[in-house]
Amino acid sequence: MANSNIKPVTHVLFDMDGLLLNTEIIYEKVFQEVCLKFGKALTPEARIKLLGSTERRSCEICVNDLKLNCTVDEFVKDFRELSQQRLPNVDFMPGAERLVRHLHANNVPICVATSSGEESVKIKTQNHQEVFKLFHHITKGTDVKEGKPSPEIFLLAASLFEPKAEPLNCLVVEDAPNGVQGAISAGMQVVMVPGSLISEENRSKATIAIKSLEEFKPELFGLPSFKN
Repeated sequence: MANSNIKPVTHVLFDMDGLLLNTEIIYEKVFQEVCLKFGKALTPEARIKLLGSTERRSCEICVNDLKLNCTVDEFVKDFRELSQQRLPNVDFMPGAERLVRHLHANNVPICVATSSGEESVKIKTQNHQEVFKLFHHITKGTDVKEGKPSPEIFLLAASLFEPKAEPLNCLVVEDAPNGVQGAISAGMQVVMVPGSLISEENRSKATIAIKSLEEFKPELFGLPSFKN
């Protein structure tokens, strides 16, 4: 699916969870386990709302939408304990490492704009420091007041490049509807790599939607193409 209004860009902003790193399958199991502990199963509707949300906002959605028999703080505590046990060994999503290395090697300014907090980012990236050091900066959910779908994190991330990047020159790469909406609200183009739960309506909001980063063609946005 593609938008005919594709324009060249100079900077690329990456989401992390479910886009660069294969964390969503881990998070889904953790959310499911904690929800079950407090009496309810995680529904597909709630699962979609969690995508791209900050940690605390995600926990609030579970507690409030499912009417769980616990406080948000109790849910957060259990969620963090399980996540910290399971996230250190997370792998890259298909095509992610290749794309990051390619853009960096061709002097394209890149950064991460993730809803994850500082401690969570540290845990998930600890075994992939060689790649994550290629990013100019990592903007985290704890750096902003409003999480995605607010455009705040994308606007902040763009401003931290040196010199700062104008939104119209930025391409966001996302997997979640909340992130896509935030990028659009920031005035940026978006490549979406949606999971199977994402509806056709949500996919259609992105500039283009692809099945995997292995399919991404940088030259569509005026970026250097892969050599092979």
